[in-house]
Amino acid sequence: MTSESLEVRVARIVEEADGIKLFELVDLQGGQLPPFTAGAHVIVQLGQGLDRQYSLANDPQERHRYVIAVLRDPASRGGSIHMHDALVEGQTIKISSPQNQFPLAADGKRHLLIAGGIGITPMRAMVHDLSRTGADFHLYYCTRSPEMTAFRADLEQNASAGQVTFVHDGGDPSKGLDAAALLAEHSEGLHVYVCGPPGLIKGVRDAASHWPSDTVHFEAFTAEAAEELHQEGDSSFEVEIASSGQVLEIPADQTILEVLLANDIDVPRLCEEGYCGSCLTDVLEGVPDHRDIVLTDDEQASNKLMTVCCSRAKTGRLKLDL
Repeated sequence: MTSESLEVRVARIVEEADGIKLFELVDLQGGQLPPFTAGAHVIVQLGQGLDRQYSLANDPQERHRYVIAVLRDPASRGGSIHMHDALVEGQTIKISSPQNQFPLAADGKRHLLIAGGIGITPMRAMVHDLSRTGADFHLYYCTRSPEMTAFRADLEQNASAGQVTFVHDGGDPSKGLDAAALLAEHSEGLHVYVCGPPGLIKGVRDAASHWPSDTVHFEAFTAEAAEELHQEGDSSFEVEIASSGQVLEIPADQTILEVLLANDIDVPRLCEEGYCGSCLTDVLEGVPDHRDIVLTDDEQASNKLMTVCCSRAKTGRLKLDL
């Protein structure tokens, strides 16, 4: 991964909800941190293959701190366990500067926010912005129980104002949010945003499949909704590097990213499974075979961008802006 790094101090660690810890990060000298917008994330650089992307949950107007919240997931690849079990208050860690691939739509007149579990983190920052500007919005926050609901106390005021609905299903999906009913009709200027488990994201995207694609926004934390990296019938193809003219063969059992790295061509990367968008690359010639869950349907159809970590080619050669 290549990205500007910042050294920050873990100023505070709080048990925010069952299994969820809140981490407050501050500048080492007590100064201001780089600005961010609602929906942005930072990459916590834990090393040893444990670099992880976490959304910023605090008010984007704050410059003295970043707040992230992490669910301890025993089934994860180890990042959340390290955050919960190894990090201590006062510790210095490295993070990337904020990046945003999940922003609020500038032309939005109404905003529906749908969060599932730890997917509340980018939505919390969005609620700060939308509340401050007096925007028309509503947050549906889906969790198993009140005890597993991060930021519940912070959001009570918005709930009292009719802007937040808590949905607790007790572990029974049939008692969860009825996305089909909620998204049955679309009106001009209405945008929906969803972040959370793959099942929730898929349910919302399916329910809003008749909406204009540029009004449906989502951010995933796992690759479960993405296509398989390698599929039966995959074949080799070539990639041309625009800056040098170098042509690389991509075997059927390797990704573009793997071949690029093997040839000392560095590309920003993180998840390497098609859900974070760190490796998005401009396509100058050729037609990609998209296997990510980052690009919208329209963006995929344009064939101007691709995720080199997982997507392949429908043509014999791709020319990439590298």
